[in-house]
Amino acid sequence: MLRALSVILVAALAVPARSQQALPVLLGSIENGVYSSPTSAFKVPVLVLPELGGKIRDNDNMVMFQDAISTHISVGAFKQDATQRWEMETRGTKDYLVYFFGRFGLADLKRNWPDSKVESASFAATYLDGSLFCYTLIPGGSMFAAQVLALDPEAKPPVAKRGNLLFVKNGFVFVVSTELAEKVTEGSRYNKTQDEEDQILHKRLMDIAAKIRFTAPAAAPASAPAPTPAK
Repeated sequence: MLRALSVILVAALAVPARSQQALPVLLGSIENGVYSSPTSAFKVPVLVLPELGGKIRDNDNMVMFQDAISTHISVGAFKQDATQRWEMETRGTKDYLVYFFGRFGLADLKRNWPDSKVESASFAATYLDGSLFCYTLIPGGSMFAAQVLALDPEAKPPVAKRGNLLFVKNGFVFVVSTELAEKVTEGSRYNKTQDEEDQILHKRLMDIAAKIRFTAPAAAPASAPAPTPAK
């Protein structure tokens, strides 16, 4: 289940732009412009516009919103099993989220783009009861590479920068991710520093998280009273 953290992202990158016209049927649902996950762990407004080539893909645990201009956002919720709950209890929230991203997120990126790496990270102890902001560089892994290659087919594949926000809510590990599209699409006009990039992604991640509606797990039904023995 946890390998789904990157499966949908890898699949999306591997699909040529033309073939994305025939997208799979969503496992989640959309009603009144709001996407609901198939696990009922969260709801989030649809974050792309069809007029801008917006597409939505999902699997059991994650939904991805992408358009042809500047949006690539994913929101995932991964149910903690007994092992993951134990890891969190023994490591503490900060170290657990670092472990989770390294074990399931970065490791899968490296399998597809071996030079992927964490550029910087920070932990916010009070935000969402403890959250990890992690910024990754992914050489050759940009969702917007086609824009660069269309102008110069001989250009070297650009390096993507992605912001990731991890936190735990209602027994699920949430992973929110977005690419800094302008780092790729603006070409030589782009001049942001690393700190400026991190600040931009930090704000965007918080803006996305603020739109998520979390679904609390259903309360366990009350046990029926034991029958009174007949006398």
